[in-house]
Amino acid sequence: MFAYYVRLAVISIRNNAVLSALMVCAVALGIGACMTFVTIQYIMSKDPIPAKSDVLHHVQLDSWSPNQPFSHDGSPPNQLTYTDAMALMAAKRAVRQAAMVRTSFVVEPSADDARPFDASGRATFADFFALFDVPFLFGSAWDADADASREQVAVLSRAMNDRLFGGEDSVGRDVVMNGYTYRVVGVLDHWKPMPKFYDLNNNPFTPPADIFVPFNLVVALELPRNGNTNCWKPTDGDGLAAFLASECIWIQFWVELPGQDAKRDYVAFLDSYAEEQKRLGRFPRPLNNHARDVNQWIRDSRDNDDNEPAMLVAVGVMFLAVCLLNTIGLLLAKFLGKAPEIGLRRALGASKRTLFAQYLVESGCIGVAGGILGVGTTWLCLRGVESLFSGDIGDIVANLTQLDGTMIAAAVALAIASSVAAGLYPTYRACNVEPAGQLKL
Repeated sequence: MFAYYVRLAVISIRNNAVLSALMVCAVALGIGACMTFVTIQYIMSKDPIPAKSDVLHHVQLDSWSPNQPFSHDGSPPNQLTYTDAMALMAAKRAVRQAAMVRTSFVVEPSADDARPFDASGRATFADFFALFDVPFLFGSAWDADADASREQVAVLSRAMNDRLFGGEDSVGRDVVMNGYTYRVVGVLDHWKPMPKFYDLNNNPFTPPADIFVPFNLVVALELPRNGNTNCWKPTDGDGLAAFLASECIWIQFWVELPGQDAKRDYVAFLDSYAEEQKRLGRFPRPLNNHARDVNQWIRDSRDNDDNEPAMLVAVGVMFLAVCLLNTIGLLLAKFLGKAPEIGLRRALGASKRTLFAQYLVESGCIGVAGGILGVGTTWLCLRGVESLFSGDIGDIVANLTQLDGTMIAAAVALAIASSVAAGLYPTYRACNVEPAGQLKL
């Protein structure tokens, strides 16, 4: 019976091509506007590492000022001091752990006619790559010994390897950066977690770093620290040594904890560590330490930001509602225009239920067409948003305007559901046409 209703719907749409086209376009415009903002919101909030999001945890220690909390909601600092990060690394209380900070390099290509250029970097520990399931194209990560001995080794992104070595296997070759020579030990394959959950402090929608090096080189070679740095009291002296011993927070710290028991044990360890620091005159605030998993960390970080993405989604939904109101009017005109036909069919024995199902199927067919056209409209809207920006901001926006299979399916499903919902009232009115009044005509 459903196939029969579909055939009737196709015939009806063809017989009223102009009116049907207007309805399809109205649905498509509404879906395009709505799904543009929904797609951006979806990318901003989706799980960036679903295979491990429940076992990866961002560590927070409340070492902040006794006079006021770090955040207005009482949350502890989102980064650690150097003293605390190194203590947690030395304790090795998690399956894997990695401290990290954003840095940068001036890369000096080997070609005589090539000019030096800037590259983004991340200083971290060997566990970083296994911790976040980072894929390798060539080679592998450095090991713990390289961390301890402060070896000048580097892992390159695929794009950086393409730029420096033409995409060849560069493992074992040298790269000069900031005046120092580094040996390449690995090249990443395509890897672009979105959002960049492991560092939400520095725009989470930018690509990962071009170059990764051992964290201890930040101290050994005094690498730049390009991430956010916050201090609640002045450093006790000048120079790097004073800064490292200060209460300034600038290091992100992640651990892998397999299961809730492991998480409870680790938080208990953090509290024990904080109590020890209190006895040394640090950590003046009450205990407020956390190990938040990936999705909780993203959610909590988003709660502290503005609600612009959600507001844009609301605007898109309202635009879709306006388009559906127009669709309701067009469907009502179309279905009531069939009053003589409906009256005759009712007189011949067709039930209201049969007519109701038939016209809802026709509304659904309009939704399918509108959804397919809406996918194209959404793609054009996303490309339009992308074209408004350039440079670094343009790269960020480009990462937020990618239409994947989930969003395509969601667009079509939303179009069908919206069209069927829009068809409920017109269908109800059409099915309540009195047969006697129509047959007199």
